[in-house]
Amino acid sequence: MIKVLKSGFYTTVQDLGRFGLRNKGVPVSGVMDSASVLKANALLENDDTDAVLEITMTGPTLIFEEETYIALAGAEMSVTLNNEPIQAYKVYQIDVGDIISFGRLYKGFRSYLAVKGGFKTKKTYGSRSFFRPIFKENRVNDGDVIPFEYNKLFRPKISEIKVDSFLTETILEVYKAPEFDNLTDKQLEPLFSKDFTISKENNRMAYQLTETIPGHEMSMLTSATLPGTVQLTPSGKLIILMKDGQTTGGYPRILQLSDMAISILAQKREGSTVSFKLI
Repeated sequence: MIKVLKSGFYTTVQDLGRFGLRNKGVPVSGVMDSASVLKANALLENDDTDAVLEITMTGPTLIFEEETYIALAGAEMSVTLNNEPIQAYKVYQIDVGDIISFGRLYKGFRSYLAVKGGFKTKKTYGSRSFFRPIFKENRVNDGDVIPFEYNKLFRPKISEIKVDSFLTETILEVYKAPEFDNLTDKQLEPLFSKDFTISKENNRMAYQLTETIPGHEMSMLTSATLPGTVQLTPSGKLIILMKDGQTTGGYPRILQLSDMAISILAQKREGSTVSFKLI
């Protein structure tokens, strides 16, 4: 188990998500940056779906009450194990009483802590991912105890991997979404030629962009949306749905982010710029 001494700004338990329930209005949820999490779980020879801690902006301080192995991934943060610096994408052996502390954020926005076997919090509707309407809490709090199961037979086959960082990548690869063909040339030109700034309205539900493109008067029935769906409001504002985003919407769906683009965007914060590339 891990005991939370300080929870940080916004720390949650997440796995790859909750599937098969969108027809009932339940979002996928899950890790925002799956590209990084898959690498951390692979290092520990975990299943892809094993739960991790998602650490946003300011990290927690945690004490281990059992032995295990860990790996970090995602944003570049100052992280110490018993006051000694440790790095991402490397396996560390943990003893009882060890303390891990997350400090200054350098690049990116979300960091991840994986343990051997994954965190074993309550599974609801097939997932351990925190989502407030399903769980009583929507984040980890001071004093919480987060369980995991130590595998005494585990010995890592690979101790670390080199990763091509995408934390500074600004191009989001996108596909055409259902209403894309309704866009005019006056809308298409700025959509793919200009940079867009992440507004202060960004969270696990959606990222709004500051700059606009020409608006529209399209009328459509409320229709299905996905994580990564880009909606266009009548005023020309762009809204990109993320992992906790609603399952339906009434705005035209003009683009759909690739899985990698979702991970790239998940590492952006207010003031960062991005652009779209159609694939």
